[in-house]
Amino acid sequence: MKIRKAENRDAEQIVQVIKNAEDSGYMMFNPGERQISPESFAKFIDVLSANEKSGVFIACEEHQVLGYLIVQNENPRRISHRAYTVMGVHSDSRGKGVGKAMFSHVIAWAKSVDLHRLELTVIAENASAVTLYQKMGFEIEGVKRDSLFINDDYVDEYYMAKLL
Repeated sequence: MKIRKAENRDAEQIVQVIKNAEDSGYMMFNPGERQISPESFAKFIDVLSANEKSGVFIACEEHQVLGYLIVQNENPRRISHRAYTVMGVHSDSRGKGVGKAMFSHVIAWAKSVDLHRLELTVIAENASAVTLYQKMGFEIEGVKRDSLFINDDYVDEYYMAKLL
């Protein structure tokens, strides 16, 4: 498995993994709710790549995208030390170390570009994701109570972060 920064040519495969990850029910969007095109995602990759502290990282095996990890940094000086992350792994590749490999790579990269803090939110009921993030050194900093409305129920999210 190889972890690298995504390029325009990867957009179509990444969009397929995003759609598959959203089908899990553990992402921000309901399954099938978001319409995202490879063309718009290719532009998103370009925008993030223009910021040295941002990027879309992918796990690949034999030119097949297995998962993605988006790292988004903002420029205001007071928050330029941190980045928000979003990760998704294709259902065929879950539980096989893809998430761990992507986070290991991104954590090393984040240190090299002088990021100090990585942040994320996760549905509190997503035990496998919470466990992965904790293994990677993320800590729960707070709870967004009734943050999402899923299947006619209000669901909590955790704020999690890792200081580098």
